[in-house]
Amino acid sequence: QVQLVESGGGLVQAGGSLRLSCAASGNTFSINAIAWYRQAPEKQREFLGSISKDGRTNYADSVKGRFTFSRDNAKNTVYLQIDSLKTEDTAVYYCKAFSVGGGTLNSWGQGTQVTVSS
Repeated sequence: QVQLVESGGGLVQAGGSLRLSCAASGNTFSINAIAWYRQAPEKQREFLGSISKDGRTNYADSVKGRFTFSRDNAKNTVYLQIDSLKTEDTAVYYCKAFSVGGGTLNSWGQGTQVTVSS
């Protein structure tokens, strides 16, 4: 089993930046990629993109240019850097682990709340 814990959210003014973390534990060797999602109030969960074990990234069109994924394999942690924050970035941010075959390896966690004020 794999456990992921998101952190780093907070209240930020529009135009600012945040770096979110997603720390993995358990059978981390089984993780092929970690994807980021967010869910804004009264909206469906939105896929943001992913980063693979070897660092390849894939971004949803809606976040290209402002969102950056990175990883620290020694810490079993991936990061989501969000720049030029907008009020519409307000959401709970989640991460999810996937195996080589594309299967999910963890349940949805608590996420981390990002609130952007104008």
